[in-house]
Amino acid sequence: MAKKVIATLKTGTGKTFAKCVKMVKSPKSGAYMFKQEIVHVDHIKDYFTQK
Repeated sequence: MAKKVIATLKTGTGKTFAKCVKMVKSPKSGAYMFKQEIVHVDHIKDYFTQK
């Protein structure tokens, strides 16, 4: 499996995506959680502005 990951990184197709981590307040407990998502580089600002 590691060979497959290295092979995809060499092609350069993985460079158009980024992992975004956002803090979100839980409506039930009021504590903060971390929401992670892999987003296309062009849509990073949209991801952080949406509620």
